[in-house]
Amino acid sequence: MTPAPIDARGRAAVLRKIGHPVDLCTVPLPSLGDGEVLVRIECSTLCGSDRHTVTGDRNEPMPTVLGHEAIGVVTELGSQPPTDVQGTPLSIGDRVTWSCAVSCFDCDRCHNGLPQKCRSLMKYGHTVAKGRDTLSGGLADFILLKQGSSIVQLSPHLPWQVACPANCATATVAAAMRTAKCGRGDRVLIFGAGMLGLTATAMAHAAQAKSITVVDPVADRLARAKRFGATDTCQVGSSVTPPALADGSEGFDVILEFSGSATAVAAAVRVGDVGARIVLVGTVMPSDPVAMDPQRWVRNCLSMHGIHNYRPDDLVAAVRFLESQHATYPFASLIEESFSLADIDAALTCLIDQRPVRVAVIPDPASMNDTPNPIATLQADQNG
Repeated sequence: MTPAPIDARGRAAVLRKIGHPVDLCTVPLPSLGDGEVLVRIECSTLCGSDRHTVTGDRNEPMPTVLGHEAIGVVTELGSQPPTDVQGTPLSIGDRVTWSCAVSCFDCDRCHNGLPQKCRSLMKYGHTVAKGRDTLSGGLADFILLKQGSSIVQLSPHLPWQVACPANCATATVAAAMRTAKCGRGDRVLIFGAGMLGLTATAMAHAAQAKSITVVDPVADRLARAKRFGATDTCQVGSSVTPPALADGSEGFDVILEFSGSATAVAAAVRVGDVGARIVLVGTVMPSDPVAMDPQRWVRNCLSMHGIHNYRPDDLVAAVRFLESQHATYPFASLIEESFSLADIDAALTCLIDQRPVRVAVIPDPASMNDTPNPIATLQADQNG
């Protein structure tokens, strides 16, 4: 076992009650057990599920430390140190991300390819923060990674603005793309131009899709989708059927639904061509029911899959994609606001009121001063 840091304490932003300020408290760092890892948080980004928790729309156990999108640096290893998901032993100083879900890999669901639905599942940023489990979310100086965590090493050259959403948004989209078998020559339709939709646009573009149509009600989001590789965009109001298909022309091969709109789900079925693969990702909250025409499903050989979270191999694919493509697509620009951990209440207010694509929370902003700013680099490239 490696020795604990000299100052064996850390801050954690504990949410104890909806509608009340977050309690930024100092807690002792736990002694590590077999296979556990203590990681110093480099950055955590806040996503829609964090917003739903803070507003009370999502029921989470309290007290809790939010923040499941995070990256950090290994600072301590327990006895019997673990390996990353590719079998490489971890070392002090490794820069890492990790699956938001901890699975047993031994139950029937894990054996059937659904470790994210493990019967003994634990999720970082979505669990009770108490005792040695207080450091269970990214809104803290440190996080305790449990034995069995799926850990992926990160290149030191990957900007934090790009890397941080990998273990939620990017990995979830990687799972959707794997399920849809999206590839060269596909006609792709994407509902929703938020973080997931934009990531899917970039992945479809990198996979050499024939066309990529992005549907969203907000013009600015659609303009951004063009920069991520969209060939066509469609701004919609009450109707979400792309105008190009209103005349009954051929539809799409791959349809990815990230908006969570029941109307979009119904439209996805209408515009799928023969053999279309439809993947639903956005409906993570209760929604209206959707009527279906079984004859259309049967005669057109349509398939529909739901994706919630991801497998460890999807996280690996997400990280590799970002490492190879982050200079091609402006992922860094999706971090629209950043705050120190000391300003966590302001960060959550921004998340609720302004609804940026992502808000970053950085425990130690001074440590980021030497990190290259990819946003400025991209702007310089575009201006030059």
